[in-house]
Amino acid sequence: MFNIDSIANKFRLSYFIFALLLCGAFVSIFLYAESRIEQELVKGRLLQQLDISQEKYGDRSIYTADPGIKIYRYDSAPTNLQITATATVQEKSVTIDGESGKTHGNLHFFAYQQGNQTYILTYLEGVEMVMSHYPVLEIFENLEDIFADTLRVAVILSLLIAAIFSHLSSKQIIKPLLDLKKAVETDHSNLTELTHLPSEVGVLARAIDEKNHKLEQYLKREQLFTGDVSHELRTPLTIIMGAFEVLASQLPADSHLNEFTNRIGTTARETSEIITALLLLSRAPEKLDAPQTSINSIALAEVQRLTYLLRYKTVTCQIVAEQEYSAYVRPELLKMALGNLIKNAFQYTDDGEVTITIDDEKIMVTDTGLGIPEAMMPLLYERFERLTHDYQDEGTGTALSPENDINHKVEGSGLGLSIVQRIMSHMGWQLTHQANPSGGSTFIIYYK
Repeated sequence: MFNIDSIANKFRLSYFIFALLLCGAFVSIFLYAESRIEQELVKGRLLQQLDISQEKYGDRSIYTADPGIKIYRYDSAPTNLQITATATVQEKSVTIDGESGKTHGNLHFFAYQQGNQTYILTYLEGVEMVMSHYPVLEIFENLEDIFADTLRVAVILSLLIAAIFSHLSSKQIIKPLLDLKKAVETDHSNLTELTHLPSEVGVLARAIDEKNHKLEQYLKREQLFTGDVSHELRTPLTIIMGAFEVLASQLPADSHLNEFTNRIGTTARETSEIITALLLLSRAPEKLDAPQTSINSIALAEVQRLTYLLRYKTVTCQIVAEQEYSAYVRPELLKMALGNLIKNAFQYTDDGEVTITIDDEKIMVTDTGLGIPEAMMPLLYERFERLTHDYQDEGTGTALSPENDINHKVEGSGLGLSIVQRIMSHMGWQLTHQANPSGGSTFIIYYK
C-alpha cells in the first residue's frame, strides 16, 4: 500500500510529478509550435491561391478553389466572418452538409488587406488541399504525424524512466536516514559513525548525540541526587526510629504522650517507605521485580493510616470489593499512589463519604468533596498545582471565598497527583478522572 507519509514515497511522487509537468510543458510547446506553423503554412497557401485566382479569373467577389478553399471579398463575405475575421488565422467548428449527411469540421479563416481591398480567406479542414502546388504543406502534414507519434513515445518513456530512477535513487537518498534510525534504535551504538558525515544526516546525528549526552548527564544527576538524598535521610530516620522505640518503651501504657510517640514512629516509617518508592521510580521499570501484591490489603492499610484526617469531619469511608484482588507490582509504589488519592479524598471532603471500589481491572476512589473546577483540569497533574480560592467552585461557577478557602486549606505541596501520574506511567497503568454528578471527584486506576 502506498504510504504518502513516507519520505521515500514523497520523493518518488515529487519526481514523477516533476517529470509529468516537464512532459506537459514539452507537449504544450509542441502543440503551440505545431499550431503556429500550420497557421502560417495555411496562410501562405491561401495567399498564394489568392494571387493565382486573381491572375486567372481577374477581379471577382468570390474565388473558389477545390478542395476546401474559398476567398471572399470583404463586402461579399458572410456577416459572421466579417465580424470575427482578423489578420490572425482563426479556427472555429462548423457543420458541413455532404452526400453522406452532416459532418463536423474546422474552418480556418483570416482577413487580408491588399491595397484598398480587403479579402477574407477561408480553408475548411478535413478536405485535403491541393498539394501539387504547395509541397511544403504536404511535407509538414507528414512530419506532423511523425512528431506526434514520437512525442507520445517520448512522454511514455520519460515517465517510465522517472518512475524507475526515482525508485532507485530514493533508496540511496534515504539510506543515511535509515542508518540513523537503526543507530538510534540500537542504543546509539553506531551513532558515532554517522556524526562525522558532512551531510544533513551528520548534522542531525550530532544533534541527537549531543541531546542524548545531555539526557544521560541529567538522568545520572537525578539518580545520584535521589541516591544521595535517600542515603542522607536514612541516617536521621534510623536515629528517629531508635529514639521512638526507646521513648515508647519508657512511657507508661496509659500515658497521654503515647499518641504523639506513635505518631513519630508512624511518620518515620512512612518517610522511609516514601524514600524507597522514590528510589524505585528512579530505576527503569524493566529492572524492577514485581511481586504479587494484595490491592485490598494496601487499600485497607492506607485507609487506617489516614483515618486521622477524618477525625473532626462527618465523613464515612468504606472499601467495596467482592473478593481479594492482587496485581504484580511493587507494594511501595502501589501504596504511594493509592495513598495519595485517598489522602486527597479525605482532605477535600468535609461531609459525606469516601468509597474505594476494587474489581478485577480498576481501583476507584470516589468522594463527595469539593470536586475539581473546570479551570484547573488542564493543570490537574502539574507539579505544585493545588485547589485554592483562585479557582472557581465547580458547582456554582463562583470563586471560592477566602473564608471557604481557610476552611478547606490543607497541607500539601501540590505534588500528590503528579507523583501518582508518574507512578502510573512507570508501571504502565492508567489514571483517569471524572466529576461526580452530585459533587466530588472519582479517580480511577486501571491496573494490569
